[in-house]
Amino acid sequence: MSTGGGFAVLDGSQLGDIDLSLPDHPASALTGAQVIELAESKVSDRLYGLSLPETIRSGALGRVGCVDGASFQGAKLDGDQAVEKLKEYVAAIADQLKDDPIVVSILDGSALRLYLEDEDDFAMLAENLFTELDTEDTGKIKKSEIRRALDHMGVDMGVPPPSELPLLGDILKKHGAEGEEEVGQAQFAEVLQPVLHELADTLAEKHIVVTHNVKVVNGSKIRKFLDNEKQLENVTEKVLEGNHEQSCVETVRKYLEKNGTDMGLPPLDIEEAVALYNAVFYSAAYNKSVLEWRKEEIREIVKEILGKFAEQLESDPVFIDLGN
Repeated sequence: MSTGGGFAVLDGSQLGDIDLSLPDHPASALTGAQVIELAESKVSDRLYGLSLPETIRSGALGRVGCVDGASFQGAKLDGDQAVEKLKEYVAAIADQLKDDPIVVSILDGSALRLYLEDEDDFAMLAENLFTELDTEDTGKIKKSEIRRALDHMGVDMGVPPPSELPLLGDILKKHGAEGEEEVGQAQFAEVLQPVLHELADTLAEKHIVVTHNVKVVNGSKIRKFLDNEKQLENVTEKVLEGNHEQSCVETVRKYLEKNGTDMGLPPLDIEEAVALYNAVFYSAAYNKSVLEWRKEEIREIVKEILGKFAEQLESDPVFIDLGN
């Protein structure tokens, strides 16, 4: 898992060895609501303090039969029942995250320290930021532009959004990074450096988790599709209705290019998806260059191709930026 300004994918694997013991409790029984709260607290601790998105939470509750949470939340559970439900709910959250991973950045100051520890890297960073901010090419900018410099750096370089860092104003004020006074590039770097140092120290003491609006296509949905015999049968029938003047592999490809997202394949307007299709179907065409149009064989080639997609995506997921 990457930290600093890089992506981290919360896919449920972080919950594999979570402590599922119950705390000492004065009452003889726990309510369902207390079990849910305990499970979510334990999960949050493993996910860097992140609260579960409502889609993950409701999906996991649905998996353990608690969609209508009112009756369960008021139910009294003895120790064994509470432990069992705790295990079920955490496992359901892990499964939900596997199907719908969350992409985050864990901002802990380490990315900023990489720039600060290397004089050449910091000098280049300061020069680039100054050039971006000096839009009129006067060689001077206001000290208050330091705040905009941090916005330019952003999460990818380890700087949290201002809304996530209430102390930012105090840090800027402390190091004289406010006001209308104009500074040149060298002075700008002299002001920026201590600001970044304190920001890195602040993040080291208390990490900030930033969630990205990114969809992860990791093969999980394809695996579920392959386990559903009725869905697989329907796809086989659709392929059989295709153009018999083409090879069945070519027909399968055309069908998946049009309908594959419903089965968990990435959309073809993503560059990585095009390369993935080419790799999977090159192998399929090589291995299945001659096939008769028989239902049993079509079904097997569909299974094989989807299985290859799932295998590739499990080892190398496709990330789709959904924008803000």
